[in-house]
Amino acid sequence: MERLRFAPSPTGPLHIGGLRTALFNYLYAKQNKGKFILRIEDTDKKRKVDGSEKHIIDSLRWTEINYDEGPGINGPFGPYRQSERESIYSKYIKILLSQNKAYYAFDLSEDLEDARKKKEKNGGRFIYGITSRKNFKNSLTLSLEKTKELIKKNTPYVIRLKIDDKSNVFCKDLFRGDIKFKGEELEDKILIKSDGSPTYHFANVVDDYLMKITTVIRGEEWLSSFPIHLILYSHFNWIPPKFIHLPLILNPSGKGKLSKRDGIKNGYPVYPLGWSENEIFIPGFKEKGFIGPSLLNYIAQLGWSFFESNEMCDITKLIKIFNIKKLQKGGARFDYTKAVWINSKHIQKTENKDLINYTSEEFKKKIKNYDQKIINSILNLIKNRIELIPDIEKKINLILNSPVKFNKKDLKKVITKDSFKLLKSLTNILSDKNNMISKDFLITYCDENKIKFGNIMQLLRLAIIGELSGPDIIEIMKIIGLKRTIERIEFLNNTISNFKI
Repeated sequence: MERLRFAPSPTGPLHIGGLRTALFNYLYAKQNKGKFILRIEDTDKKRKVDGSEKHIIDSLRWTEINYDEGPGINGPFGPYRQSERESIYSKYIKILLSQNKAYYAFDLSEDLEDARKKKEKNGGRFIYGITSRKNFKNSLTLSLEKTKELIKKNTPYVIRLKIDDKSNVFCKDLFRGDIKFKGEELEDKILIKSDGSPTYHFANVVDDYLMKITTVIRGEEWLSSFPIHLILYSHFNWIPPKFIHLPLILNPSGKGKLSKRDGIKNGYPVYPLGWSENEIFIPGFKEKGFIGPSLLNYIAQLGWSFFESNEMCDITKLIKIFNIKKLQKGGARFDYTKAVWINSKHIQKTENKDLINYTSEEFKKKIKNYDQKIINSILNLIKNRIELIPDIEKKINLILNSPVKFNKKDLKKVITKDSFKLLKSLTNILSDKNNMISKDFLITYCDENKIKFGNIMQLLRLAIIGELSGPDIIEIMKIIGLKRTIERIEFLNNTISNFKI
């Protein structure tokens, strides 16, 4: 059985790059009738941020990426937080130490920094590894007795991976092919930190093995760690999973990956859900008015070639068509305009009752006392014009509530010296007919009175919703009814009676 995992660190809010990684793992797992696991990699105590784990889980739930095993959903390979697995790591680091595949290092940070500066001054790059470790204070250069003595005295130490082979390391990526790394340029990475907690490299490999992970899909920023992880698998004589490294999500313009700073500067979100930081709330896609399925549909296209016919997909279709061979090696440029367009298409396909559920609690309370048939009729009228969820609230409010004032520019644009008489005539006609006027009637009325049809429609639109653009105004008049239509026309007439043309 295919088993894939999403393993974020709770060091801040979930970025949409992380959400895409979770999505691709989920799609591959479900396409192969496998399991999708959420593992929280929280061993870095200094960088752990309160609320981050909740943000990650809430973001997955909002987008309906449901994990089969993870925090809150027990499985056979838990616990699923690394902070709760430290006794496991202790067991496996002892195995590496006993086999001389890892070693203690007692170096002071000042000594390492001096060595780094010295190397960089001569134009080189400092690597604590096969050629340099003999110059440092570690269990490979110290006697066994001295090493034991230092440990007994509680001398601070880390445990490093021992890499003895200078030959090339070949790493196979499922869609990038073989990637070659020079063994002599690899670092003896720290596996256990001075506080006794494991590093990402060690805990990640141990957990993937014990949780029977079969395929790892992660960002390309982990490519440099790829040989380290494969060496660890080799040291334990474990068969590694298959690996796929995804391209970065790039800024809409310029160089570099999509960042929080760029989002704040340019007014687009980079997190699925909002996040508070330094007492400042940063809205996410949800707060901007996206629905979860549309965000998934959009981010699925970042780094994955779609056929145009498949551009609009729900999660079921994404599972069916997902194809590793269609992944792109180059970075995928973020396009907020396209994301909004996809959101609008998903809104158009969404049932009206579900759309209302996406709106704010305040708005839902506000419309609760209205006839739901009226709300439904309005939604049918405006759906094709909606891009973001707040647009629903704005447009429904425009139709349900009489305008309280008018924009002076709009008044100047449509009001003429005959507008007052024209509107007065319309109210009289509506009152006499005791029925709603139709488009055909207005066309006939305009022809008989030599009035431009466009002018009267603009006047009606301004009177009914207070704006000069929007859905069919005749349909809106039918929805709000005769009495409200007359009241709004009279209100505009009262306004323009004192308006200077």
